[in-house]
Amino acid sequence: MRKALAFPLTVIYYLAFFTTLLVFHAIQWVCHYGFGYHAHKRSVDILNATLIGCLGLIGTRVRFSNPHKLQNSKPHIIVCNHQSLYDIPPLIWYLRHLHPKFISKKELGRGIPSVSFNLRHGGSLLIDRAKAKDALVAIEDYANTLNRTKHSTIIFPEGTRSGSATPRRFRLGGLVPLFENMPEAVVLPVSISHSWKLMKWGNFPMMPGVTMRFTVHEPVPVKEQKANELAARVEQIIVGGIED
Repeated sequence: MRKALAFPLTVIYYLAFFTTLLVFHAIQWVCHYGFGYHAHKRSVDILNATLIGCLGLIGTRVRFSNPHKLQNSKPHIIVCNHQSLYDIPPLIWYLRHLHPKFISKKELGRGIPSVSFNLRHGGSLLIDRAKAKDALVAIEDYANTLNRTKHSTIIFPEGTRSGSATPRRFRLGGLVPLFENMPEAVVLPVSISHSWKLMKWGNFPMMPGVTMRFTVHEPVPVKEQKANELAARVEQIIVGGIED
């Protein structure tokens, strides 16, 4: 019965999802070119709140637990496990006061309405994973930019979505250079649970009635530990907070 209901609900969801991306692509363009960074950021915030609302059409609930008073006077390195593409809108919306950006593969910078525009013009970094040395230099330069702007970055060290409750091993290639070049930053570990269930049956239909859970752990100042030790500590914290 649940799967039978999922088919029409998924059709409705995808119609709302793609309509939202198309409408906000135009809104972002106007905000970015007409009014600058802050207007563009506000449009992206509202876009992601709307995308969360679209998930509600299939009965998805988002539980975002963050008991910490996070200050935007310092950049935050927001480190998360990655279960599905639906991890992203809640992170942007609920942590919006930290001005979160992304380190993403360059392929995402083209072809996706709203998403690609924001990655190119919203302050994120697009890297070529096939050119490791160039990517490392770009991340180091990007770290200096974040130090200056006090903006934050979201990074998924698994590299690829796990698609299950079991995370992949974290890759240190993106984390360590950020830690080494952002000594005044704060690491914010976030455990994401159950979002993979949305895609349990594949892209169609999506599973209705899923409750996604985001657990924000105690912030950790970068300067507390050496970069490699800190990366291992953060991985342990995040993995330990993932629900089955």
